[in-house]
Amino acid sequence: MKELIRSNDPTVIAFASALLEGEGIEVFQMDVHMSVLEGSIGILPRRLMVRDADHFRASAVLTDNDIPTGR
Repeated sequence: MKELIRSNDPTVIAFASALLEGEGIEVFQMDVHMSVLEGSIGILPRRLMVRDADHFRASAVLTDNDIPTGR
């Protein structure tokens, strides 16, 4: 799996996940439950992961929708 985006904003992660799932690309969110350790202040970013084979297509989908991938 490859990291596609990393963000502290849960709405960006949710929007990106919905876009990718709409295109048939499976996504996996990492670090979702880290708020237990950080005290729910939102300083630890969540990561959105995709399969290696889907990374290029997923990056294109997010770029087309003005979501920077940073990778």
